[in-house]
Amino acid sequence: MTGGKLFIVSAPSGAGKTTLIRQVLDRFDTLSYSVSHTTRPPRDNEVHGRDYFFIPFEEFEQKIQQNHWLEWAKVHDHYYGTSKAFVKQTLDAGQSLLLDIDVQGAKQIMDAGIRAVTIFILPPSFDELSRRLKNRGTDTEAVIQKRLENAQKELESKNHYHYQVVNDDLDQAVREMIRIFETELFVSD
Repeated sequence: MTGGKLFIVSAPSGAGKTTLIRQVLDRFDTLSYSVSHTTRPPRDNEVHGRDYFFIPFEEFEQKIQQNHWLEWAKVHDHYYGTSKAFVKQTLDAGQSLLLDIDVQGAKQIMDAGIRAVTIFILPPSFDELSRRLKNRGTDTEAVIQKRLENAQKELESKNHYHYQVVNDDLDQAVREMIRIFETELFVSD
């Protein structure tokens, strides 16, 4: 294989995507993580450059005009985007790359005909998703309601993905994710 493979993982807020992604990244040294850019403020445990590149709204919009983003979307009133140059450089170097992006960004990449392995993480139920968002303790009730409204729309996109993983039992979901990556990383196109 001359280039790396591109992986896209999407999920509604609260489905446990970040936890599963960390488990996968710990397992595969041939897999890199693409740090997205966002205009939202960092949460208490987030680090600039590790979790996201936190940039001003105006800078993000300027980069839209400059065609800087491979994909970008406005989600929960904030922009999120992936650097086109970073993705190309990483894949050209033979490194596989995991993008943690929402369904809008994933659709942009799929519609552009860019080859990617796509995985959608599902909560066990909508009630459980609501419970997780409330227990997270990071958002106001209004933000939680907006996230739940967006989740309903996002869940409608699940069938556009190659794989779907229900995150009900964490250990089982991790095993399923690892099987997907083992299969896809070690099979040539």
